[in-house]
Amino acid sequence: MSMADLLGTGDVLAAMITPAVLISASGMLVLSTSNRLGRVVDRIRKLTELAEDLPDESASVEVVEKRSLIADQVGWLTLRLHLLQSALIIFYASIGLLVGSSLTVGLSAAAYGALSWVPITLALTGATGLMSGAVILLREARTAVKGTLNELKHIRKVVARKTTMRVVSIEKPEGGQGEG
Repeated sequence: MSMADLLGTGDVLAAMITPAVLISASGMLVLSTSNRLGRVVDRIRKLTELAEDLPDESASVEVVEKRSLIADQVGWLTLRLHLLQSALIIFYASIGLLVGSSLTVGLSAAAYGALSWVPITLALTGATGLMSGAVILLREARTAVKGTLNELKHIRKVVARKTTMRVVSIEKPEGGQGEG
């Protein structure tokens, strides 16, 4: 019994449209991943400006810590950039596979089921790609949080140092200055 005998025209069209739901989901993932990528690129540009504005030969604690923070953040952002690029490539490939699946459902029906394994294979591969891309985005999100926590650790150190410096300068003025 052929696929054309098993499926009527409506069934074939329904089977061709079914991957559209996954294609739509893929589009949303591409959009959100592209936005995340844009934010990473913006952050890299901001860090570039900060790094270029640092004095060349200063060894003050603040400058050394800022250089260290920038270098550390560049490492985190580089990893995120690569993860987001991988996720986008996988999502685009998945969209292509799902579109191919939709098209080959019609071709398989026209070939009386001779190619019925093709749309199934393309759909399964496309769906697996979506899952893989989502796993990569999970890793990227964890990396983003780790980088942010590291930056917060630096901010805490700066605030503690500056707060301590203010308290010290108020309690013990240098050279008797400020005593009334």
